[in-house]
Amino acid sequence: MAHATIALLTDFGTADHYAGALKGVLLSLCPEATLVDITHEVPPHDVLTAALELAACYRYFPAGTIFLVVVDPGVGSARRGLVADTGDYRFVAPDNGVLSLVFHDTRPRKVVDLTERRYARPTVSKTFEGRDRFAPAAGWLAKGIELTAMGRPVAQWHVLEVPEPEVGAKRLTGQVLRVDRFGNLVTNIDRRRFELFRQDAGIQIAIDGRAVDRLVATYAEAPAGEVCALFGGTDHLEVALNGGSAAQSLGLGRGAGVRIDRN
Repeated sequence: MAHATIALLTDFGTADHYAGALKGVLLSLCPEATLVDITHEVPPHDVLTAALELAACYRYFPAGTIFLVVVDPGVGSARRGLVADTGDYRFVAPDNGVLSLVFHDTRPRKVVDLTERRYARPTVSKTFEGRDRFAPAAGWLAKGIELTAMGRPVAQWHVLEVPEPEVGAKRLTGQVLRVDRFGNLVTNIDRRRFELFRQDAGIQIAIDGRAVDRLVATYAEAPAGEVCALFGGTDHLEVALNGGSAAQSLGLGRGAGVRIDRN
């Protein structure tokens, strides 16, 4: 595939050589590829955050993009590697649930168990399969190798249990799933579910039992230093602090409960 785009998402950080080694393998196999860093700052071993970050951005890439996702606390174990095709995109990742949210959005057309040794490096490290198994597979895909050549088809894969909001007659409850670098507390309550619950009624929002004074459209609508709620770029409700970190100010993180009551 000429001029393929390969997007990378890992928990490797940038202080060590790990992310660079992936890129070296990819460019050795497909020098004409365009490499894009989604992020290498996923907290170590945090598969849920990786799944959320991937789901938040993959659809904004051009059709044909290959996503190399390496957040792999089971590295070297018997867990499988997956290569998947959703029609518009292809994915290479460990079978640990990191593709769960993508697959929830778009049922994959093909998924194979990455077992064909010819598409790995000659020696595979038990502690760095990202470099020796997953990156070569992505590179070969970029060169035009068919996904089905890389292993046997699979019909089941590991799925993360991602908390869902609970909707009652007068109350919608959810929880914080991630904290972004600005300290915004991003919840699992999406705009569509919120609007169906609200039905033009008055509402009260609370996080960890503390009232959130206002629902705004932009951060700037809240006075500086005030905690507010709004729908961010992923169309999920988030609790934010204008000009600061809501997570730090409130002392909250993933798992904090959010409650919306309808008047």
